[in-house]
Amino acid sequence: MARPIADGPRAGWLEWVEPAEGTFLTILGPLYSRREGDRRAIVELEPRPEHRNRLGSLHGGLLAAFADHAYFSAMVAMGRPAQAGAVTVDLSMQYLAAGSADAPLRAEVDLLGETGRLLFLRLVLSQHGQPVAASTATLRKAPEER
Repeated sequence: MARPIADGPRAGWLEWVEPAEGTFLTILGPLYSRREGDRRAIVELEPRPEHRNRLGSLHGGLLAAFADHAYFSAMVAMGRPAQAGAVTVDLSMQYLAAGSADAPLRAEVDLLGETGRLLFLRLVLSQHGQPVAASTATLRKAPEER
């Protein structure tokens, strides 16, 4: 699912490799993630022209889909690869500004807490250092290998 990038501008990052061809996540394109601590990760997406709405800004559905996928990519980057198999129980989005297809979209993801079965996360999506959207989510954990 995630493979390390050895060289180039994203050396040290992970690239999400979708194992199931033809599934929804292939529409997003590659995601890149980097651990920022035990409970924080950065996830980036390079928007494409087809991610725009008819007004020319990033489609709200694309932002929601990226936010949802960013939570799982962040968990992998945080050293919890089994949680790539978690499922979203709740996802909330707040749209703050129009995004553009000409700059990387960055998600700063924080793991706020967890119980035996649930993970609680939040993120802020930004471009050019300015917030575009914010989100919170609850994930149902996948079993961890022991």
